[in-house]
Amino acid sequence: MKRILQSRWSKPVLFLLCLIPLFRLAWRAYAGTLGPNPIEFITHSTGDWTIRFLMITLSVTPLRLLLHQPVLLRFRRMLGLFAFFYVFLHFVITYLWFDKFFDFHEIMKDIVKRPFITVGFTAFVLLVPLAITSTDGWQRRIGKRWQTLHRAVYFAALAGVIHYYWLVKSDVRLPLLYGAIFAVLMLYRLWMWSQKPRAVRKPQPAPAARV
Repeated sequence: MKRILQSRWSKPVLFLLCLIPLFRLAWRAYAGTLGPNPIEFITHSTGDWTIRFLMITLSVTPLRLLLHQPVLLRFRRMLGLFAFFYVFLHFVITYLWFDKFFDFHEIMKDIVKRPFITVGFTAFVLLVPLAITSTDGWQRRIGKRWQTLHRAVYFAALAGVIHYYWLVKSDVRLPLLYGAIFAVLMLYRLWMWSQKPRAVRKPQPAPAARV
């Protein structure tokens, strides 16, 4: 397994696999099988894949530790960027362009008055700086703050789950499933953080006595 993951073909293969949802949408659009409301179908599909890629990205670290496969870290950046790619299709292309035709007055009314759009917009805003700073160059520029910044993905994933839950109204099985997966991933991280040994403080030398 390790040899396969380290192969030079592993990343190109994963890249193509991550594009399958887009190819599927394009094919259905070409075949005219997007249903009676194509915009709604595309919106839901891209939204679903955004949450799926967020959960897959958050699963990399636990799987790396549980399976003793540090090589899995090679794929975390790509998976995270695909999460942003699908949320970009979901929000910018489908919602802002196809649905609202960049009517920013109407868009702002939606964001302010409809809670599920408010929290979804929050998730998108949180993911933008993470995508921009995902390169090695930005990691070097930001230094130690890079990891702190990229922990915002936890809040983005939580906002995505809430957005989905508030959207569906009746059949909440999928958002609850994603919420359960997110809870398990976060509980595992909390457990791992609690296991880290605390730095032992060195005793401070006693102040010199005044003569």
